[in-house]
Amino acid sequence: MALEPEQIVRLEEDRVVLLDQRRLPEVVVELECRSAAEVAAAIRDMAIRGAPAIGVAAAYGYALAARRGGDLEEAYRVLAESRPTAVNLTWALREMLDDPTPERARELHREEVERCRRMASHAAELLAPRTRALTHCNAGALATGGYGSAVGALRTAWERDLVEHVLVDETRPLLQGSRLTAWELEQIGVPHAVIADSAAASFMAAGEVDCVITGADRIAANGDTANKIGTYGLAVLAAHHRIPFCVVAPTSTVDLSTPTGSGIPIEERAAAEVSARSPARNPAFDVTPAALIGAIVTEDGVHRAPYTESLAGVVARA
Repeated sequence: MALEPEQIVRLEEDRVVLLDQRRLPEVVVELECRSAAEVAAAIRDMAIRGAPAIGVAAAYGYALAARRGGDLEEAYRVLAESRPTAVNLTWALREMLDDPTPERARELHREEVERCRRMASHAAELLAPRTRALTHCNAGALATGGYGSAVGALRTAWERDLVEHVLVDETRPLLQGSRLTAWELEQIGVPHAVIADSAAASFMAAGEVDCVITGADRIAANGDTANKIGTYGLAVLAAHHRIPFCVVAPTSTVDLSTPTGSGIPIEERAAAEVSARSPARNPAFDVTPAALIGAIVTEDGVHRAPYTESLAGVVARA
């Protein structure tokens, strides 16, 4: 059974309630946040994650602060600083500035879900019957507040009898693929198998991958795309094996103020997520050059290179 948007994140009278993604799939439990600071902590600690979803959560946190008569400048700051890479976070907060009400936050949530449904429909049209897809990290309902971007596209394609099977990268070090994407695909009945990140090349060489579909956390004006660490490597492998590589993301993820991927801040998380003993580096994201991306799909349709032209003027709207 597919997740409903309110199961993922919602605003109640005096709290923001979210599905704690750190506990999935073993335990389905909700986390209650009673202040903007607690919402920011939930975002920072990845109790809720995924670019559109953390934007929605931030909007709810800001509305909660406004309802309580709190310091809105401080609420904005603490929420905006919770994670640096995904542009949806600051986009959603800016959307709330003129109308910091629960109604506006809920409207923003509904708009994001509708964007996902439209982009999923556009992306599904790119797939041939019996497609065997590979996806990385989690770009499903959990990551978007409802329906999903890349996984939403696979869901729509499955419903249209276009997808035969999905390979799911485990996505180290926090295993968002094997924990979250596999769980979501199981809920909606899509045939899938989890693979080690390092196995992707072998499956491509064996002819078992027809396309690679991922989400995005920020897309620069030229089409360079930040997504979960390991995405860049998949794009290089796909190019070598002449496999289409497609990014599916809402226009709220497109950052026209950042000309190229070199300007996208890359979050580095705690070394302990990688190793409890040795020194470690732990970048959460990498940037895939636009030249390796065959299509960027938003709710507006399919964008092709040159992305500087095809993405120009995109605006997130209902």
